Amino acid sequence: MSTKGMRLQAALLGLGALTYTAWLLEVVFSTGLDPVQTYVSELAAEDQPLGGLFRATDFTAGLLVFAGALLALVRQARRDPRRWALAGWAGLTLFGAATAADAWLPLSCAPTADPVCAARETAGLVPATHQAHAISSSLAMAGALAGVVALTVAARRYGWWPPLARTGPALVVLELAATVWTLGAVAAFTAGRGTWALGAGQRLQVLFVALWLLTLAWSTARERRA
Repeated sequence: MSTKGMRLQAALLGLGALTYTAWLLEVVFSTGLDPVQTYVSELAAEDQPLGGLFRATDFTAGLLVFAGALLALVRQARRDPRRWALAGWAGLTLFGAATAADAWLPLSCAPTADPVCAARETAGLVPATHQAHAISSSLAMAGALAGVVALTVAARRYGWWPPLARTGPALVVLELAATVWTLGAVAAFTAGRGTWALGAGQRLQVLFVALWLLTLAWSTARERRA
């Protein structure tokens, strides 16, 4: 890939990372949702006043990351098909595609904030998009975790992307810790035992992914490998 192509790839990833943090707008705008207790995706629910805005930013972020990761995956496969790098770029491609899909599969209401919505969800009386959204969100995070871990390993094992090689391991540990917190909180909420600060854990989870993506974008923009 030419220098111009590498810069485009880095720009797409960087812009995708920034757009992926659009949920931080809840600090500025009143959403009516408690960020400590609610899912991030509930900001984009169909019954939320700013749902359209957050669905648009989710879709944009997903497309940007998908495009940047796909460019990198094709380049990697052609020039230097090492398994950790290929697995990582494939994971990020999945993450981007599933994140974009999330925007088209919104929740109809906010179950952690609305007991009626939660009851309807438990009874199976919500639209099928709730289940579809759960699947696409799970795929997105699985892809993100695969990308975060595999490309960090690639950076250190192959001597690539020095900024990522230095800071990636710490971000991996933080991301895994936030993921364990989120999964535990989701299990507690599903079992009717409260939210366990689900929103805080999930917001940290997506924030660490965004910070890692920014680090990756910066690293690839500075890439000087042959």
